[in-house]
Amino acid sequence: MKISIFDPTGNITALVESPVSAEQQPAAAAAIMAEYPDVEQVGFVRFEGEPSLRMAGGEFCGNASMSAAALYLLRKGQSAGQVTLRVSGADKPVAVRLLASEDGFSASVRMPRALGVEERCFSFDALRGSLPLVRMQGISHLIVPADSAFFSLRSNREAAEQAIRRFCAEMNVEGLGLMFLAGDRLTPLVYVPGSNTVFWENSCASGSAGVGIWMADKTKAPVSLALREPGGILHVESKPGGDTWLSGHTRLVCEVGSSS
Repeated sequence: MKISIFDPTGNITALVESPVSAEQQPAAAAAIMAEYPDVEQVGFVRFEGEPSLRMAGGEFCGNASMSAAALYLLRKGQSAGQVTLRVSGADKPVAVRLLASEDGFSASVRMPRALGVEERCFSFDALRGSLPLVRMQGISHLIVPADSAFFSLRSNREAAEQAIRRFCAEMNVEGLGLMFLAGDRLTPLVYVPGSNTVFWENSCASGSAGVGIWMADKTKAPVSLALREPGGILHVESKPGGDTWLSGHTRLVCEVGSSS
C-alpha cells in the first residue's frame, strides 16, 4: 500500500492512497498501526475527481481532513489554496484552507455543523452525574470539566477506557470522545467502534471544535479558544448555532510503499 504519514499537532495519521474496500479498511488500518505504533488513526483517500477521505471506522476526523487536504496539494504541486473534501461522517463537503510553512502547512477546517448540544446523565461505578454532550456528524463528544466527578477518570486510564466504551454503547454513536477540560488544557480520549480503537490522542480536532461549540452554546456568544493539548495547540472559532473553524498545523513525516 502507498501510505503517507502526517503529524497534525501530534495526532499521527496514516493516509492510504491505494484502493482498499470499506470492508477491508479496519483490518488494513490495524495492520498499519501494528507496523507503525505512533500512528493513532488511518484514513483512505481518493484524489481522482472530487477528493475524498474515509476514516477506517467511518467516523469524521478534523486532523485527518487537514492532512488529506495537505496531501492533495502536495500531489498537485501547490503550496496554498482551499481544498473541498468529501469526508466520512460529514453529510456535506468539508472546506480546508492551507498555506505552506517551513515545516508543513498551516490549516483551517470548516467543521460540520453540530447536530445538537445537551446535558446527559451517566453513571460509572460510583460516579454519577451529568455531562455536556455535543452531537456532531460522524462523532460525538462528552465535555468533562475539571469540577465534574468524572474528571477523576483522567488519572485512571483503564477505567476511563472502560467508561468510554460503555457510554458509546449506551448512546449507539459512531464514535465518542471524552474531552477532559481544565482551563485551556484539553486531554482527549477517543473511541471508534468501527475500527475498535481507543486512543489518548495527542490532539483531537473534532473534540476541540466540540468544546468551542459547547462554550458558544452556553454563553450565547462567539468564542475564540487556544486549547493546549498534549501534542500542541489547536485554535477554535465558534459562533452559537453557526460556523466553527478549527485551525492547526500538519506536516508530512514520511511516505512508504507504492500505489500498485
